[in-house]
Amino acid sequence: MTSEMSALSTTRSAPASVTGLPVMRSWERIGRVLLLMAGISGLVTGILGGLTRLPVLLPGGMMRANWVELHGPLMVCGFLGTLIGIERSVGLGIRWTWGAPLLGAVAGVSLAAGIGGSWPQWLLVVASAWFVLVSWKVDSIQPGLSNVVMALGAVAWMVGNIRWAAGGAVPAIAPWWMAFLVLTILGERIQLTRYRKPSRWARPMLLAALAPVGAGLACGFIDHADARRAGGLMFGAGLVGLAGWLMSFDIARVTIKHPGLPRFMAVCLLGGYGWLFAGGALFAWNWPCQGYHYDMCLHAVFVGFVFSMIFGHAPVIFPAVLGLPVRFTPWSYLPVGLTHVFLLTRIVGDLLSIPSARAWGGAGNAVAVIVFMAITVSAVIRGTMNLTTIGRAKPRSTQP
Repeated sequence: MTSEMSALSTTRSAPASVTGLPVMRSWERIGRVLLLMAGISGLVTGILGGLTRLPVLLPGGMMRANWVELHGPLMVCGFLGTLIGIERSVGLGIRWTWGAPLLGAVAGVSLAAGIGGSWPQWLLVVASAWFVLVSWKVDSIQPGLSNVVMALGAVAWMVGNIRWAAGGAVPAIAPWWMAFLVLTILGERIQLTRYRKPSRWARPMLLAALAPVGAGLACGFIDHADARRAGGLMFGAGLVGLAGWLMSFDIARVTIKHPGLPRFMAVCLLGGYGWLFAGGALFAWNWPCQGYHYDMCLHAVFVGFVFSMIFGHAPVIFPAVLGLPVRFTPWSYLPVGLTHVFLLTRIVGDLLSIPSARAWGGAGNAVAVIVFMAITVSAVIRGTMNLTTIGRAKPRSTQP
């Protein structure tokens, strides 16, 4: 989700080849692939654990008890934390920044493997603290509101990890992890607003939406039912405000008019903003909550918003991270559509207390991720083959 980091022209990123792809050594690409696979292990085990919770019956060998218990941490910290750390390190091109995704990947794999004790949780604390330093480095290179917002997201991740390692319950920590992802994505989108005509209302409206998000998180430190309810109301209202801001000022409103990849990315982004609006409204209406309502509050944002961002940015993430081309195909719309349809099915099941709708919705979202991964791998293979063909077709220069 940090493809916009390439806009940091002052960073020491890898030089680009004549194809526009970053130049990297084989061992460097292998290392990135291994880190990426470690992060994806959190995605796979988290999805399997989530399906078992619904419940969706899985073969015995495909399920472990810790995957069910750690469904959320595996997805947010093991997968997304590692992925965002990789992308930030790629954008900066500074070696020491790789410590954050490396530690996050080790912690995520350890959680998935069921290694006992709290040390994987504390390792996540170290990883997120390292990531805060990385975010500070980004802002020191290119000071600006967008990088400050992303740094606040990193701090939110660290605070959530500290509270979890100290014995906090996941439902109390979930808003902190949510803020990490929302603020990270928001900061990246703020960077691109410079390509639109400036509006004097953009900055004050953004700050007005950010304030209740921070206030809502702060209320989580107060052990009182009224404070927690006020926190949920403010946090949700802030998410609604941020969704409205993105819908109003994001460059996706312009790029959706252009065919091909720009339109695809814009469709993903605008659809994700709709889910962020819905998730914020659900938070404001009913947080803190349990059971079905808890399920719909979290998944509207974590699945609807976050995965829409992943789908939309994948065609530019993989070339930057792996130095391999991705050939865009209209089939990329398929997992996006599946995600929206089945997430809506799941939330309707939550609202009406229909277990079968929840199960079908969750299973459908898992299928959407599988389809997305298959299409992405296919696009990388096709893009690489096309690049190889072009390279072979180039005439060799002759000596006079």
